[in-house]
Amino acid sequence: MEATNQVHGMLGAVGERSLKTWRSGVYLIGVLAAAATTLVALPLLCMPSLAQRWAERHRRHAGALLGRPVEPRSRVPHRNIAWLAVQIGLGLPSGALAALLAGCLLFTSVTALLWWTFPGAPWLPVVSNPITDWGSAISLSAVNLAVLSVLSALILPPLAHAHARCCLALLAPSTEERLVERVTELTKTRVDVLQAHSSELRRIERDLHDGVQARLVAIALRLGVADDTYADDPEAAAALVRRAQVETEDAMTELRTVIHTIYPPVLADQGLAGALATLTARAGVPVRLEVGPLGQVPAAVEAVAYFAATETLANTARHSGATEASIRVARDGALLRMRIADNGIGGAVADRGTGLDGLRRRVAALDGAFKVDSPTGGPTVLTLELSCV
Repeated sequence: MEATNQVHGMLGAVGERSLKTWRSGVYLIGVLAAAATTLVALPLLCMPSLAQRWAERHRRHAGALLGRPVEPRSRVPHRNIAWLAVQIGLGLPSGALAALLAGCLLFTSVTALLWWTFPGAPWLPVVSNPITDWGSAISLSAVNLAVLSVLSALILPPLAHAHARCCLALLAPSTEERLVERVTELTKTRVDVLQAHSSELRRIERDLHDGVQARLVAIALRLGVADDTYADDPEAAAALVRRAQVETEDAMTELRTVIHTIYPPVLADQGLAGALATLTARAGVPVRLEVGPLGQVPAAVEAVAYFAATETLANTARHSGATEASIRVARDGALLRMRIADNGIGGAVADRGTGLDGLRRRVAALDGAFKVDSPTGGPTVLTLELSCV
């Protein structure tokens, strides 16, 4: 059993190495084609807009090879133009080496099958004897393929990764550019926050004016009429008072609802963990809740996390067709991380005016990170990160 496991482990390692070599070779040959295209179309690519798109394309490819997420950059034409020169200088030789190794591997395979057509084919010096029969063709091709495969595995991945790292490093925004992007982002976020705050104030004013205030006015009128009619018709006055009492209770319920949209009382009573447990117990689908150590979480962060769970579970129950959902929340240093997922049909988007867009604005107001991954067919995964400092 142990020997079998070792064999499986070795085969897995060989397969992983082969896949890595293959991906590196494809990347470098793509680099060769891109460098040749850059050389031919250099006058066109010196245009800032074309250089930007061309550079962004290669940043994505380099990030994919290295397994790093690549965020879009703002326009930095001078850096793009400098990268074009480096792309030609590094891309042509490194891509040519990958193409040479790939061509040798292909030529070796073809020659092994058609050895009678290429009796004097140039083989590696260590096996340079001419091919005279199938035995020598198969044996020599096996040796050549093994040597070329080892060379490819040793050369291509480090070369491809070095080129990809150089590409990302050269095209990465500078500290000044990052600062400018950050200021721009914060300025936009501030505008969104002010707009969201104004909308929220208008909603609260409307809810109080059309709901609670109207009920209080009706209560005051009923009590005034009861006071005027008490001397002549005590029973009618008593009925008016009873009706006023019922409307008072209704007004208190509406007022609690308005307060709940500002800061849910359940958070003040039970904290985030208890509030989420209460919420998931009443959800329209079975929900698996995992709450890690939270420590001291600011009230504003608790409210956003709670509203995120409320909005997402409501969407899950109404639109997703899911049969189960999950919520995982935990503190990671200074960040509160939350992940909400369901096994529904997907297709959720944070378009302007939707509940998810409102949630995105709430997260942005706290300078947090918000992401919705909901491909057609599902699953839907919502993640957010909020700073607790």
